Amino acid sequence: MLSRLVEPPLATLAAQLRSLGTLSEPEQQVLIAGVRDGLTQVAWRRVSRVVLLELNAARVTGQLTADDADGRWREWVARLAEPDGWERVAAPYPPLLPQLWTLIGNRCAAALRMADRFGRDRGRLGQLVGGALGELQAISTDAGDSHRGGESVTILRCTGGSVVYKPRSVRVDAALDRFLRQVLPDEPEPSRIRVPAVLPSPEDRYGWAEYVPHVYCADQEQLGTFYRNLGHWLAVMRALAGSDLHNENVVACGPVPVVVDCETLFTPPDTSRPSGFGEALDLAAAQTRQSLLRTGLLPGRQALLGWRGVDPSAAGFLPSEQPTVQVPTIADPGTDRARLTLTTGELPASANLPSPEPDLGGYWQAVVGGFSELTEVLHARDAHGELAPLLAEFADCPVRVVVRDTTAYTELGRMLWHPASLHDPPPARRRAAELLVQHAENRPGAPDAAAVVEAEIDELLDGDVPVFTTTPGTGVLTGPRGTTFGEPRDLVAETLHRWRQMRPEAERRVIRAAMVGAYLNDGWRPGQDRLPSVTPRADGLDRRRREQAATIVARIATEAIWGRDGSVTWVAPVRSSAGWAVQPLPTDLYGGGFGVAVVLAGYLREVSQSRADPVPGLTELLAAVVHTIRLAEDQQRRQQADAAALDIRIRPDPPGGYLGIGSRIWGWLLLHQLGVVPGDEARRRASGLAELLPAAAAADREHDLVTGSAGAIVPLLALADQVDAAPADAGAGTDSDSGPRLRALAGQLGDRLQASASRAGAGAGWPTDAYPDGIGGLSHGATGIGWALRRLADATGRAEFAELAEAAFTREASYFDPDEGAWRDAREGKRHGAAWCHGSVGIGIAADDLLGRRGSGRWEGVLRHAAAHAWADGFGWTHTLCHGDLGAWELLARASARGLGPPGVTAELVAARLLTTLEEHGPMSGMARDAFAPGLLAGEGGVAYQLLRLHPECDLPSVLLPVPASPGRPTGRPTGRS
Repeated sequence: MLSRLVEPPLATLAAQLRSLGTLSEPEQQVLIAGVRDGLTQVAWRRVSRVVLLELNAARVTGQLTADDADGRWREWVARLAEPDGWERVAAPYPPLLPQLWTLIGNRCAAALRMADRFGRDRGRLGQLVGGALGELQAISTDAGDSHRGGESVTILRCTGGSVVYKPRSVRVDAALDRFLRQVLPDEPEPSRIRVPAVLPSPEDRYGWAEYVPHVYCADQEQLGTFYRNLGHWLAVMRALAGSDLHNENVVACGPVPVVVDCETLFTPPDTSRPSGFGEALDLAAAQTRQSLLRTGLLPGRQALLGWRGVDPSAAGFLPSEQPTVQVPTIADPGTDRARLTLTTGELPASANLPSPEPDLGGYWQAVVGGFSELTEVLHARDAHGELAPLLAEFADCPVRVVVRDTTAYTELGRMLWHPASLHDPPPARRRAAELLVQHAENRPGAPDAAAVVEAEIDELLDGDVPVFTTTPGTGVLTGPRGTTFGEPRDLVAETLHRWRQMRPEAERRVIRAAMVGAYLNDGWRPGQDRLPSVTPRADGLDRRRREQAATIVARIATEAIWGRDGSVTWVAPVRSSAGWAVQPLPTDLYGGGFGVAVVLAGYLREVSQSRADPVPGLTELLAAVVHTIRLAEDQQRRQQADAAALDIRIRPDPPGGYLGIGSRIWGWLLLHQLGVVPGDEARRRASGLAELLPAAAAADREHDLVTGSAGAIVPLLALADQVDAAPADAGAGTDSDSGPRLRALAGQLGDRLQASASRAGAGAGWPTDAYPDGIGGLSHGATGIGWALRRLADATGRAEFAELAEAAFTREASYFDPDEGAWRDAREGKRHGAAWCHGSVGIGIAADDLLGRRGSGRWEGVLRHAAAHAWADGFGWTHTLCHGDLGAWELLARASARGLGPPGVTAELVAARLLTTLEEHGPMSGMARDAFAPGLLAGEGGVAYQLLRLHPECDLPSVLLPVPASPGRPTGRPTGRS
């Protein structure tokens, strides 16, 4: 289809190759074939939407006359092959063909330059393969984005080995190689971290690099060395301000992680304008941006368009822990109904991993150790005045500065090549310029000068990704089309100054915390290592309970980051709808500000009742947390209003009851219940949040309690009840129809769950991108969704919700394994989870609530089995509510109160087991066991909260179901007293 566009330039290229006289005829054919493949892919990505749009127009207007859809497609292809075929198609899109000719011409010219350089340099390239290079057999031009006139990294495979062509200076690669040799002189060469060997061109405009193959480690010893080496890279990149070291820039070659693209060194520090979410968050974000997270080596989930939930890190990108992604695909190909659609696809494998399924937890301490030992070496070298001269050697090396994410450029390019933009280019170009300037407003350091912005757009129209470079000794950036921006600065001196201010222990904590970002789930998985067992001690239970709770809460206070405006936050591993990442706390209940506020409010309440020991500063800290939540919600409202005024669509927050809008509705009601905020404010703010739920539910793909629509149902119903009960003059959100309106909204969420349910298999399940057959459990699966629907049926009287709830419970029952007395975890095949998030604890908590409300004998059996399995397998993993001992404790307390607990398991025994393991190991919160997290469900804050609830007179509400209820003494908790 594209031959009329591609073949004439390729014929010219072939003639030019012959005139060079440096490539044999077979080699010329190899190069032409490789360029043809690359050109065809690149050109089709640019023109496919125009082709398919015009195909559809020809079909609906009757221009295609063949008898069937296949024939009409062939007729369309034949039209494009006619002498003026492309001119006719492109007529409504004036810039299309000129832009295509430029793109194709640039790529062909770049290929000719590479071929000429290869022919001239071939004799010395044998140094990179250990012998004669031999004949060219294949080329691959998809090793990176194209820049500056179609130039791209290319792999050339020859009979004697492979080499990599880099159309840039490789001076920084050689300097980094020298640096590594000098700071690691005693490391054995075969296992020392390295970069590929390089050969620069005489004029330093391009270079050649060794090709590094992907080789798995041979044994556990090599794996240990590999992860120690990752720690070495972290130390080096912290010292050299390295960035953008994602999975594609690191190749695992046995025990050595080889950085194959090291051009982003001496990266200027990110700066940002005040966010409006509080100075504490701005300070915390600045700390995070300057930490090891900036290197790209450490795991963390992306929130960028098209990459949401992906961990692209060099240490992560685990194949079984990546979300599915939406991929543009042609539906009904080969017919006149062909059209672009989005389909779910898997991300391609990467070469960064040292084994097929790495166990990060087993080797992560080696990463910390590697970082520590090389950082100590660097500090010693600095103390002797040796480090500054080593860094000075980089001063005149060209380096790249990533001022805008490649993803942003990709999306802008798609917009500029869209049929509507090609039909009327000026508005599209103006819009692209506006977006680039807006980006610069939000990210100081990105260019906003008109000349630079226009040059960026020109590069995108050429089919290239704009690139910016500098030398660390000068600091002025050179951009597309020779533009420049920025002031002169000594990036070497700045980098050394920032490194000297680094706190190594803070960076070690970042490394420990970041590991959880490699995993998709709740920070826990069946089968991870358990804590060493302990012999429970039953003496002084209440004293020990108070001591443990006070210690945790005191650490929460100590770790807080304060702003001068009275705001406060923490940096911790945080779970969002995109996954885990180390960042400042959001506002949600699961691990964010609302959860911390509930912990602090609960603690102060118990102090007032003499059931907890005073901790200084908590009253002020709680007020600051609530103040910060208010700042965040008010600023988000302003941002939404500004976006609406500019007709900009913002991705809605998820609707969930733990992560999302539902959690914040619940959070305001909980804070009112605990006496922290007045009722009129709680109702007003919660009602305002409820207005956001329709858009959130429309975008929901998870459906569950944690992030999905099911999680918002019960908080909405509780809000409706509180609005109904409020006095008529109680403020906003209390007019006569507010309660019915909120219940109707909850019913709409139920309708969506009805529409998204799958009846394939037993009962009903809810497919997601990650789990097409749906899963079980309370937080993410059938039990939780069924529980919310049962509550909705009770509140609305709608029988269809009750029927769907029963179908959900039938699905959960199908996972029950009578031989194990537990429920299979559908994510893990035959494993049986015993946690709140996935497994018996969550299923049992729901069963207890349903039993209390409905009195069904069925739920007695579920609760008995769940409690027995929780006692047998739910302890010893972590201490959290989500997937640890304090979640299992609550289930045992509930079951024991109904006489359904495991025989012989007393409240004192459970309390003794909990407190002894806390004293022996300290609070552990998931796979990042050494990382501090103050949050409620998966952090130490929740551990403290449950320790408060161990007291027999404590009436703090449970948080293991999203039920904003009136305070009342929960039943069946262990006494925890001696």
